[in-house]
Amino acid sequence: QVQLVESGGGLVQAGGSLRLSCAASGRTFSSYAMGWFRQAPGKEREFVAAISWSGINTYYADSMKGRFTISRDNAKNTVYLQMNSLKPEDTAMYYCYAPAMNYWGQGTQVTVSS
Repeated sequence: QVQLVESGGGLVQAGGSLRLSCAASGRTFSSYAMGWFRQAPGKEREFVAAISWSGINTYYADSMKGRFTISRDNAKNTVYLQMNSLKPEDTAMYYCYAPAMNYWGQGTQVTVSS
């Protein structure tokens, strides 16, 4: 059974940092691109960042550029999202996604207080 399990969310003050993790199990994801999405209450799910299978190529939504960094450790079957300079508008449920297989994690809540 394939699973994507996110962790690392929580409550942080504006300007703070969090590091999210997405651990994959049941299958090796090292050959696949991975991504992060987020969904705030009352809003549609939106793209945050993506990373190629090798980790060489990374992609970000404009509002996250310079603040968020996506990375991966294929030996650990894990993808990370380092989030710095967090803003209240970053408050959302953050989801890990494997597009090649259309697998989603259950999400981890990030709340940024002003």
